[in-house]
Formats: sequence, structure tokens, C-alpha cells
Amino acid sequence: MTVESRFDVPGTPVFDGESSRRGYRMNKMFMTFRDAASRERFLADEAAYCDASGLSPEQKAAVLGRDWQGMIDLGASIFYMYKLAMMEGRSMQYLGGVFSGVTEEEFVAAMRRRGENRG
Repeated sequence: MTVESRFDVPGTPVFDGESSRRGYRMNKMFMTFRDAASRERFLADEAAYCDASGLSPEQKAAVLGRDWQGMIDLGASIFYMYKLAMMEGRSMQYLGGVFSGVTEEEFVAAMRRRGENRG
């Protein structure tokens, strides 16, 4: 398998150098959420925090609208974006469901079935 074919999975975004550069400011903002004071400032005025972080208008709209797929399309790393999801009590399985077009519960059930089939 060539390197190029590894990354050519229809419908599957790949977080590579290009998407990293595209989403740099958004991912950098997400990383600030490690700090409780930053989370509080964000929640107090999300739009202003996005502006201060230098997000593009499209990135800002995706963050404010919790458009998870839009954030990925604009260069977010799911691992950094997860910090935003956690602030809302969302799980990684919730995001998996969003990206798979199913509910969180359906996503968890599918993962369990896959795990049982590997045994």
C-alpha cells in the first residue's frame, strides 16, 4: 500500500500538515481550554474569545454553532476539539456518533459489537 492510498479513504478527513496549518489558530484556542480560567473566559463571551484567538469568520461560526463536522473541515484536530466538547459534557463517543451519522448510544453499541467480534 502506498502512502497516498493510505490517506485516500472516501468520506474520512485526514489531519495532515495542510489541515494543521489551516486550523492552527482554532486548535491553539482549544488547547487553552486546559486551563480553568480560560474555559471560564470562553464561556463568559465565546464570540470575543474566538476573536481574540484570531479565528477566521468560518471557524468562529463553526465553534459558536458547535458545528463539529465544520470544525474538522476547517482544520480542527478531533483531539483538540474534544476539549470544547468536554466543556459541554460530551464524550468522544458522542463525537464518533456525530461523524458517523448515528446517536451516541448507537455508536457505543456498534463499537461494542466490533469488540465482541474480535474475540
